Amino acid sequence: MTKASSTLMRGTLQREQPPAAMWGQPPSAVRRAQPGSSSMSRSFKRRLRRDQGQALIEFALVILLLFITVLSIVEMIFFMHTYNVLADSAKEGVRYAIVHGANNGYPVSPASTAKVDGPPAASLTSGEDPTTTYGIVKTFAQYSLHDTTGMTVTVNYLDPGTAKKAANATPNRVQVVVAYPYKPFFGLGWPTITVNAAAEGRIMN
Repeated sequence: MTKASSTLMRGTLQREQPPAAMWGQPPSAVRRAQPGSSSMSRSFKRRLRRDQGQALIEFALVILLLFITVLSIVEMIFFMHTYNVLADSAKEGVRYAIVHGANNGYPVSPASTAKVDGPPAASLTSGEDPTTTYGIVKTFAQYSLHDTTGMTVTVNYLDPGTAKKAANATPNRVQVVVAYPYKPFFGLGWPTITVNAAAEGRIMN
């Protein structure tokens, strides 16, 4: 072995051996005394805490976004249900008007539209009785769990009457328009929207 190789090996052994003060100490003490181990541990813990905090914030944001998305979907379902109820209510009003024209014993006319746009019938009453003034449209809507106090019903006879034929005579047209202020079910600062639905038909009787 050459002199240079022997010198290199002695230098390597000296660097790898712990200081003389650590001789006779347990291995754990020697490991704790290694230079830089404490600072590396503190740095790793700080980085771990920072990553955990960032993950918690990201999780909270995702949950919030998911919550708002679910509420929006449910709100849209309620909105579509309201529109369908209004559309069906308008159709019910048209159906009643087209069979209660000028030739019917209890006619609906431009001067008398209470059976279509009148107040809703009492509970468990259909409103179909022509001798009452209960409105067909609002009665139908209230049984679909809608508050009819803010609902507006308009009956339009699209073909004007003449001296020979009344506006509610066959085969003139009648239209029912329903307007309803939709209030978001969950609120959340969303505005009230006026929902409109209309139906039209030709008088048959």
